[in-house]
Amino acid sequence: MKAEKDPKTGKWLIQYRYTDWQGVRKKSTKRGFSTKREAEEWLRKFLMSQQSDFNMNFEDFIKLYYDDMKPRLREHTMRTKKYIIDLKILPFFGKKSVNSITPADIRKWQNELMSQNYSQTYLRTINNQLTAIFNYAVKYYDLKNNPCGKAGSIGKNKADEMNFWTKEEFSKFVDGIMDKQLSYTAFMTLFWTGMRIGELLALTPADIDFGDKTISISKSYQRIDCRDVITPPKTPKSNRVITVPDFLLADLKDYMNSIYCLQSTDRLFPITKYYMEHEIQRGIKNSGVKRIRIHDIRHSHCAMLLEMGITPLEAAERLGHERVETTLNTYAHLYPSKQKELSNKLEKLYQEGLE
Repeated sequence: MKAEKDPKTGKWLIQYRYTDWQGVRKKSTKRGFSTKREAEEWLRKFLMSQQSDFNMNFEDFIKLYYDDMKPRLREHTMRTKKYIIDLKILPFFGKKSVNSITPADIRKWQNELMSQNYSQTYLRTINNQLTAIFNYAVKYYDLKNNPCGKAGSIGKNKADEMNFWTKEEFSKFVDGIMDKQLSYTAFMTLFWTGMRIGELLALTPADIDFGDKTISISKSYQRIDCRDVITPPKTPKSNRVITVPDFLLADLKDYMNSIYCLQSTDRLFPITKYYMEHEIQRGIKNSGVKRIRIHDIRHSHCAMLLEMGITPLEAAERLGHERVETTLNTYAHLYPSKQKELSNKLEKLYQEGLE
């Protein structure tokens, strides 16, 4: 398996044999190399990948990881994963061989991350990506163990304090953007339905049933590389039909009537997340309410549901959570008064039993 010149092109080629993932012995040729050394180096890395040889560099294994994960993940999710790995992980581990990375190496990397003043949730997100890579190597390529397990984790799964608006705060905010009907209607829909921003931006007139007073959520929108991308929603449970109050239906109808030649399959809000981020900052400035993120409006809706006495199961179904535990773990602390109210009810029940 030596490299040789291709008489047709003058470049280098290399012929080789290998055993594929099904155990079939194959012969192939790779062409187009500028130098003999480049051809032989390519073959060395290729054979390592076929043999799961963890003497290969971490950055070479990441290429295998990307190739396998790309068809399995949503485009936006894959882009986020690549961004974190390429910028936060590869610069430290890229040139190390996979099987030489130790828990001590990982703790040194973690210490460098913690010195960058990232948020606790972002630290956890970055660390989780590295853990996932090694878990993948253990599960599918028989790496002996995951060094992240011994190194321990960093950061937190959720922020110490979750920001949200009360109904009164949202009312002040929405007054600050009422001069733009599109913005007003979009934020009213977010707050009073709890849908995700991507779900809002994918809505079409056909999704709204004014007779049944419902909105069907079955897709999500992202703007990727100057392209409008419509995908399935985040999880299977995210496919849902939610009820809508009359006042919001009236706002939606007025807004739709203002759009010339609106078709049933048109995007109801033909804008991007960037536009919404600009508008939320404008509304905050105009109204003087505290600063929150767009996603925190979803938190605001759930907090309002729990304050109204809606059960976590009902809230989970409305929000499209895959598991009710997500609702409980994420939002139950937002209104600690509910815990006090529960204690008072238990005390009352107990006292009634003594009478």
